[in-house]
Amino acid sequence: MSAKPVREHYGKQLLAKFIKEYSKGEHDFEGRGILVKPGVADPASPVTWDTLLQENEWARTAKLVAKPDQLIKRRGKAGLLAINKTFEECKTWVNERMNKPWKVEAVEGVLNTFLIEPFVPHAQEDEYYICIQSNRDGEEMLFWHEGGVDIGDVDSKALRLQVALGEDVTADAIDGTLLKHVPAERKAKLASFFVTLMKVYRELHFVYMEINPIVVEANGKITPLDLAAKIDETAAFLVMQKWGPSIDFPAPFGRAEFPEESYIKAMDAKTGASLKLTILNVTGRVWTMVAGGGASVVYADTICDLGFAHELANYGEYSGAPNDEQTYNYARTILGLMVRTKREEGKVLIIGGGIANFTDVAATFKGLIKAIRERREDIINGNISIFVRRAGPNYQEGLKMMLALRDETGIKMKVFGPEQDAVSVCPLALGLVSVDSIPDFDPEAKLIHTVSKAAEPEAGLIEPRKFEGTQADFKAQLSTMSRQQFTKETRCVVYGLQQRAVQGMLDFDFMCKRAKPSVAAMIYPFQGNHYIKFYWGTEETLIPVYTKISTAIEKHPDVTVMVNFASFRSVYDTCMETFEKHSDRIKTMAIIAEGVPEAQTRALVTKAEEMGVGIIGPATVGGIKPGCFRIGNTGGMLDNIVMSRLYRPGSVCYVSKSGGMSNELNNIISRNSNGVCEGVAIGGDRYPGSRFVDHLLRYNDNPDCKILVLLGEVGGTDEYAVCDALKTGRISKPLIAWCIGTCASAFSFEVQFGHAGACARGMGETARDKNAALAAAGAIVPPSFAEFGKKINEVYTLLKQKGEIPDIPEPEVPKVPMDYTWAKRLGMIRKPANFISTISDDRGEELKYSGMPISEVFGEDLGVGGVLSLLWFRKKLPPYATKFIEMILMVTADHGPAVSGAHNTIVSTRAGKDLVSSLVSGLLTIGPRFGGALDGAASMMTAACDKGMSAAEFVNDCKKNNVLIMGIGHRIKSLENPDMRVVIIKEFVKKHFPKTPTLDFALAVEQVTTSKRSNLILNVDGCIAVSFVDLLRHCGAFTIEEADELVANGVLNGLFVLGRSIGFIGHHLDQKRLKQPLYRHPWDDISYISGDM
Repeated sequence: MSAKPVREHYGKQLLAKFIKEYSKGEHDFEGRGILVKPGVADPASPVTWDTLLQENEWARTAKLVAKPDQLIKRRGKAGLLAINKTFEECKTWVNERMNKPWKVEAVEGVLNTFLIEPFVPHAQEDEYYICIQSNRDGEEMLFWHEGGVDIGDVDSKALRLQVALGEDVTADAIDGTLLKHVPAERKAKLASFFVTLMKVYRELHFVYMEINPIVVEANGKITPLDLAAKIDETAAFLVMQKWGPSIDFPAPFGRAEFPEESYIKAMDAKTGASLKLTILNVTGRVWTMVAGGGASVVYADTICDLGFAHELANYGEYSGAPNDEQTYNYARTILGLMVRTKREEGKVLIIGGGIANFTDVAATFKGLIKAIRERREDIINGNISIFVRRAGPNYQEGLKMMLALRDETGIKMKVFGPEQDAVSVCPLALGLVSVDSIPDFDPEAKLIHTVSKAAEPEAGLIEPRKFEGTQADFKAQLSTMSRQQFTKETRCVVYGLQQRAVQGMLDFDFMCKRAKPSVAAMIYPFQGNHYIKFYWGTEETLIPVYTKISTAIEKHPDVTVMVNFASFRSVYDTCMETFEKHSDRIKTMAIIAEGVPEAQTRALVTKAEEMGVGIIGPATVGGIKPGCFRIGNTGGMLDNIVMSRLYRPGSVCYVSKSGGMSNELNNIISRNSNGVCEGVAIGGDRYPGSRFVDHLLRYNDNPDCKILVLLGEVGGTDEYAVCDALKTGRISKPLIAWCIGTCASAFSFEVQFGHAGACARGMGETARDKNAALAAAGAIVPPSFAEFGKKINEVYTLLKQKGEIPDIPEPEVPKVPMDYTWAKRLGMIRKPANFISTISDDRGEELKYSGMPISEVFGEDLGVGGVLSLLWFRKKLPPYATKFIEMILMVTADHGPAVSGAHNTIVSTRAGKDLVSSLVSGLLTIGPRFGGALDGAASMMTAACDKGMSAAEFVNDCKKNNVLIMGIGHRIKSLENPDMRVVIIKEFVKKHFPKTPTLDFALAVEQVTTSKRSNLILNVDGCIAVSFVDLLRHCGAFTIEEADELVANGVLNGLFVLGRSIGFIGHHLDQKRLKQPLYRHPWDDISYISGDM
């Protein structure tokens, strides 16, 4: 959802913050207010009445107003206003109502948030009404000179002023249009204030603001008393700093947000996928888990149309290729809610969706199956039946997994694929038809495409219509898109490194027997110009990638379309650059990104029209013209292209908002007619770049198109332009239309559906209103979406009978080799992996170290030592062991600038090398003579200890064989001047390690060697080495053999490298900080020897 309502307190705080700034001091609104939440009466709460009063000293003496701040309309009429009260009186009034149920008109909810603000004395004639609301062309201001609770039907009587996009409203325009009934002495002040209000509205990305009343006080000061506002949430990345951290989007009054809804909302915010959940009736029998924003509405509609609105428990969707973990958590949440209560007649879970364009169905089912397995007993005990209908990439494997799950668990389950319409499972699930009336998905059966045979078409279904006026009366403002047509020669550039989408477009081109690929080039600004290899059938071809839009367009003069995969943050800039500099060449722009702020979208639409460029999107999957051109991922995988016969043109053109449902339409149309002629998903945002009517007129003017199909939805008014085109005869071909979202009228509170624009904001925007208007205008509107395909089939059959649709010879089904990656995913081939990794996994919802999620690593405070133990040893070692590892890193971090490694690092740094190069220079000195004593000491001491040699025997044996004892000896330290590092390590090891035989042996060796010379002590390298051997061997995590293998593999050397890297980096940074010059060794420190040696 993009437009979200905010609390009155928060809206006023924004006005208070910016009114003065944007009016340059002319107007000032203090916006004083106290937000009171539950717990305020509890003395133990961090926020109490006393603390609130301390923070708002002005409230001690002021007269006040108290009211709920929970998006409640008409609070005054509901008895929810306390006026002209003291703070103590407000406190009593709020306490009496806090956390109490309250009925406002037909809605009952719990009061839990109140606003206390100054009382503003005024007369009735001082009250006015002002509203600003955004529309496609700009902002509309509504004003009436009589405000307050008794304003009545403001829509019918308010004075209106439309302010076009890109234009500033003037005080003169406001005065002349809106303030006709305002006393002359107040006009200038009010007009100026409203100019400032419009600036704040636009700058802060409001989409709706109503102030009723706004008061002009006796001293001329203007004060908003009651405010209702909505903000475009998608603009957060642009103005979050101005909004501030306290922004709050409360749930509608009448229902508190369930913890499960909050959980899904938080999960949705952390992912690029879309995860939505609204609980309608937690004890309801019918639950849904639907993939796709449009499909989720269609399922809810169908359930309500079949008479089960009172049993529909939830609305929600999961889409955008969520990973296993996300799908698991989503399914686990829904199942947890389902089993919370039992119903004697049982419950049903409908797992549905349209035909996915790019989401791997089997991959999303993995998480779902995991959740069902966990809840198996609860599902069976709760008499829950599951009905599955899914299709799209890898759906066959996904449905086979569900059938196997049914056999494994014994859960009552029916499974269907694209051989059935999307909502065909609903009557089965609701018990309206026998569960055996439709056969389960058969993984062995080959999907044979046949056109359904219609029952006798309805009489007069497509009889000539009587037009209200002529085509000249059709005055709708059309976009450039209404004049665009795609052909077999259409070529595009793709913005973004979307290799999968490009390969899909090329495969479609090859199937359609295009002469050359439709994708001429790609644009990716973050790498240099290069080429990427793609398949063209069985051959390979290269597609150039450019860093600049201008270069791509200059190099490929035949390009007329840009498919823009830029993110919602950058898509505005890339589109504007294209419109301003390349509109002579680029005539169509497809904007794929979701979440583009409404203000930016409207600006793009305006600029595109100015420059003569048509737009498809934003938030679109694209469009497809069978046999000609495909945008992005439209149409899904190759098997769906073949199943829906999209490789050759049919006679039906459709336009939809939903991308997922557009693919479902491909299936429905292909099964009820001779196929699709062209189809476009205009996108689910409130202001799509092109509208339904633009595309329907293109189709109407295309002689190959015989039938038009429209799938609209709740929200917006674009369908009414289609009604006008039907009434005037501008659309002359049969139109089958349906607007999804009819279920909205069955809900007691506003539900935001899957698309940003799918929410009725005004009169006539409901799906039922629009379906009625389309039917009245002459469109063929079925009773429900479930009969959509039937109506298409009836119209197709009638036109065939009349000879208006000729027989199309069916070409041979083209074959395109399957990509290796996809074939492997389908289990058709296998290949050994090039790499094996057992220590980390970044594929799930969060990173894992040896199977341990990163959140648990921090939750258990494992520290660096714990992380090292997981990544190096694949074990969670005991705390003393991880502490010892950290001690090793600390004592080996540095040993001064004179040692070889540090010296090399310093020299390289002073030669101007970067950090990594300087670090590597130092690390390369580590070996037998520097740092290697750890490995040597460990192997020598361990071998002698294991043989049962005494310390004296070991020392004598080394002397006899002329072998230096590694880990013994120090240039400076001695028995008299011990190395404190060794002392600290010995004390820690003796105190915490369960056994220390190797350290004990080394200390015995030290006694022998120091008897000869006092500096032949156990040095820090030797102490670390033998102690670490004891740790590995006796901590309980490893066998003796495993411990020895780790030492042999270089783990001790790794500890020295890791520890010493800390010091080397320090030396590099130190030299950089000191800005030391190039090092040149002094010649007098070099012995120059000439002559023979």
